[in-house]
Amino acid sequence: MTDDGDRDLDLVLLGATGFVGRLTAAHLLRSAPTGVRIALAGRSAERLTALRDDLGAGAAAWELVTVDVTDRRALDRLAARTRVLVTTVGPYARAGLPVVAACAQHGTHYADLTGETLFARDSVARSHEAARASGARIVHSCGFDSVPSDLGVRLVADQAAADGEGTPGATTLHVREMRGGLSGGTVDSLRQQLITVEGQPDLRRFLSDPDALTGGTSPGRGRRGHATLTRDEGSGVWSAPFVMSVYNRQVVMRTDALLDGAYGPDFDYREVVDTARGPLGVAAAVVVAGVQGALVGSLTNRVTRVVADRVLPDPGDGPSEAARRRGRFAVEVETTTTTGARYAARVAAPYDPGYEGTAVLLGESALALALDDLPDAAGVLTPMTGIGLGLAHRLRAHGVEVGVRRLG
Repeated sequence: MTDDGDRDLDLVLLGATGFVGRLTAAHLLRSAPTGVRIALAGRSAERLTALRDDLGAGAAAWELVTVDVTDRRALDRLAARTRVLVTTVGPYARAGLPVVAACAQHGTHYADLTGETLFARDSVARSHEAARASGARIVHSCGFDSVPSDLGVRLVADQAAADGEGTPGATTLHVREMRGGLSGGTVDSLRQQLITVEGQPDLRRFLSDPDALTGGTSPGRGRRGHATLTRDEGSGVWSAPFVMSVYNRQVVMRTDALLDGAYGPDFDYREVVDTARGPLGVAAAVVVAGVQGALVGSLTNRVTRVVADRVLPDPGDGPSEAARRRGRFAVEVETTTTTGARYAARVAAPYDPGYEGTAVLLGESALALALDDLPDAAGVLTPMTGIGLGLAHRLRAHGVEVGVRRLG
């Protein structure tokens, strides 16, 4: 473990010249207090210099570090120099494990944007104990996957506990609104994960296991059947499963496991995209489910993958600035507790969820790890166990609506 007094950097952004990396660098420039020692890292010195120049005078003092994620010695040197290393370099299963290992060894806090079950599972298996020993907080999934999910569940659970209303039971995240571009990096992560499980049915089933990241199983918890299409009995609104529901569910279940089952024995979690009431709602839900199924299906089969690769965005690609300005998202996590009380937590922002929204979420997670009083925890963690509810205060300061209320 490296002593903090030996570190000459507070925060390193690895993958800074990628699409989301550039947006995250711009957010750090706006948000980081004066005096925070920041460095931009990546494979190309030329591209790093161009990025720093584009950022302007405020970033002129930021150091540039040329590093390849396949060079473990270089990663060790970098991790030993900084208090926090935040990375946008994916797919993480291919590029992330050496970065995690270096941070775990040197007691360096870490944040990323992964939505990859296999990578997160391997990170837990290989680096959890090393990170606990060194004091490192390895915090995965600090973007739209999976901060709103993890934060929303923690808010309703904590409010119910504060009110003496027991623990959450059936809990659902509703995507009320989402407008934004499809991330090439997210598509590539999904593509690589599906390629990895080809011909391995046991490994493929693991992708949908709610306990994939907990290190064990919890009989009766998070295992109720989730219908493809559902209708809310109260509002009459139809819903389809959310495309990231499976992974976000695994993150939430890991949070519960790391909190020693604080969400209680009746806790169950799922995520849906709301459409509308009546026949139009049914039709829209069918379309949403069909589009999501077609995306996964096209990347699963070798033949259709060739066609899909020609039309889907490449890693590093993203929508125009004008398109991103139109982005927004709003999700609500609703639960009924063991006493019958009902709560809803809302996380919403006028940002494209996969781009500016994720840059804000990741940037504030990284700054919290570098500067804030944090929960007494170490190891391979989740946003709510590695950073905690202090993240909500940071997000509110940047236009993100975060709140919880009791329902009538």
